Amino acid sequence: MSSRPLEQAQDRPFKVLGIQQIAIGGTSKARLRTLWVDMLGLEVIGHFVSERENVDEDICAMGSGPFKVEVDLMQPVDASKKPAVQATPLNHVGLWIDDLPGAVQWLTAQGVRFAPGGIRKGAAGFDICFLHPKSNDEFPVSGEGVLIEMVQAPPEVIAAFASLAAGTATRSH
Repeated sequence: MSSRPLEQAQDRPFKVLGIQQIAIGGTSKARLRTLWVDMLGLEVIGHFVSERENVDEDICAMGSGPFKVEVDLMQPVDASKKPAVQATPLNHVGLWIDDLPGAVQWLTAQGVRFAPGGIRKGAAGFDICFLHPKSNDEFPVSGEGVLIEMVQAPPEVIAAFASLAAGTATRSH
């Protein structure tokens, strides 16, 4: 550990404003798309392929405007070469959910595997549950190596996103 004391927040020359991107690697973009696009409804907004970076990725998005988060679903161009984008683990990704019980019920019926523990209070006091990082025969859809935390959004978060959506709809007319 550093012997240097932490600076106070007001001394920090930057702020973390939110999630801009998460990148998830796997051996198959198709398997990643099953969860992220087909089950969770993200939109594929682009594609990127680089032999040099050994990556073939689908660029997906959730949210809009300043709330838009990019989710890159990556597979290697050649699994025997480096960098091994499929072997870069991600601890977990947290997602706000407006109806957690409804989401768990529907996703389970679609073959999504959940981690043991069910819906419970998380560290921040919100109801949470986790999508399992690995599939099995009974539940063939999983996080493909990534643990995904589903978090019940509180009323004020739901209202903020609804207000954003309503404002966007109003401005587009």
